[in-house]
Amino acid sequence: MGASDSAAAAARELELTITRLFDAPREVVFGAWTDPAQAALWWGPQGFTTISCEMDVRPGGAYRACMRSPKGTRHCRRGVYREVVRPERLVFTFAWEDADGNPGHEMVVTVAFAAIGGQTRLTLHQAGFETVAARDDHRRGWSSTIERFAEYLAALPVNR
Repeated sequence: MGASDSAAAAARELELTITRLFDAPREVVFGAWTDPAQAALWWGPQGFTTISCEMDVRPGGAYRACMRSPKGTRHCRRGVYREVVRPERLVFTFAWEDADGNPGHEMVVTVAFAAIGGQTRLTLHQAGFETVAARDDHRRGWSSTIERFAEYLAALPVNR
């Protein structure tokens, strides 16, 4: 393996991809990702509560959301939308805030929404992790969040 192959393999190790099929139309799934009122109801791992959610879903628009853990710890994230292709794709930056509200290390998240009949295949890709441990923490967080999202979608009147 050459140096460029090793570098590419190392970069891939610091990326995360999660795919899930939802029993809901793509427009509904995309809408739940881009409407702050809906996102506040499902965003965050199991047991977390969203306490604020602001979203300006357009290229160059910002978002900021804060959630509280079951232990009471506040976690805030922010970013900027780089690409919005309704209802197919979202690309945005992602950075946790420190205790003073300053953004930390910035990563890029791409969420693709593919229509499969009346269902939607969501593929989430996050790149730019500093460590494998950080990637694994996000895998746990995203997996739990996506499970909450599935529960949210299943409870919508359009899916009953």
